[in-house]
Amino acid sequence: MMGRLLLALLLSLMCLPAWADEVEGPRVQGETFEYATGGQTYQGYLAYNASDDEPRPGVLLVHEWWGLNDYIKHKADQLAALGFVALAVDMYGGGKVAQHPEDAKAFSSQVMQDWPAARARLEAAMAALREHPAVREDRMAAIGYCFGGGVVMNMALAGMPLEAAISFHGSPTQVVTNPQPFDGLVRIYNGQDDSLVDPEALDSMATALTEDGADVRVVQYPGAKHAFTNPDADRLAAENELPLGYDAAADAASWQAALLTLDKALNQ
Repeated sequence: MMGRLLLALLLSLMCLPAWADEVEGPRVQGETFEYATGGQTYQGYLAYNASDDEPRPGVLLVHEWWGLNDYIKHKADQLAALGFVALAVDMYGGGKVAQHPEDAKAFSSQVMQDWPAARARLEAAMAALREHPAVREDRMAAIGYCFGGGVVMNMALAGMPLEAAISFHGSPTQVVTNPQPFDGLVRIYNGQDDSLVDPEALDSMATALTEDGADVRVVQYPGAKHAFTNPDADRLAAENELPLGYDAAADAASWQAALLTLDKALNQ
């Protein structure tokens, strides 16, 4: 039986049309992407499909509290392969990455305690991304993880020019003191067993965004802990005694939901 299946497969391949072997798949190119504001230079990571011959929508990616590391760069590469131009921003400056939770907490707290400066960094990144020849500048979305999830929720709350703001296990602390109208999509994907996200703060953030006019949806994944999308979460939990945990099912489900949101917001 197996032999017949293999033979059928070989015959089908032999009968492929002449143009089939000429189809070029995505050729993801990743590179350091510098932008500046406030007298400081920031080193983001830009990923796009070099095989594409037309501009594509831009997606801003905001890293976890660890900083601009390989995890968030991999997410940018994934989005580039799917037809977006992804910029993983550098919220700490100089591409700085934390090696210890205390450093990560200090770096992220410093950013969130000065929202006007944080917003200026994000606006500089968005402006630079829109000028890139690979980017279709009329629509843009933002995705954030943990610390970055809190950043993108506040971006929406501030009424920044985005079609969608997507948070994965994001910190829902509100730092925007003067919320502005936002008519885009807001999707918040959270673990039901996430002890690092205050449920009341999450409800408050969702309510504030709804009152601003956003289309808000909060999805809680049963059994999922903080950082459930990060395959390194279990290792980081063991090394640093943190309540983190990777959840493959929640990761896959939330990623698929996010891609559908991006398609709706940016392509339709």
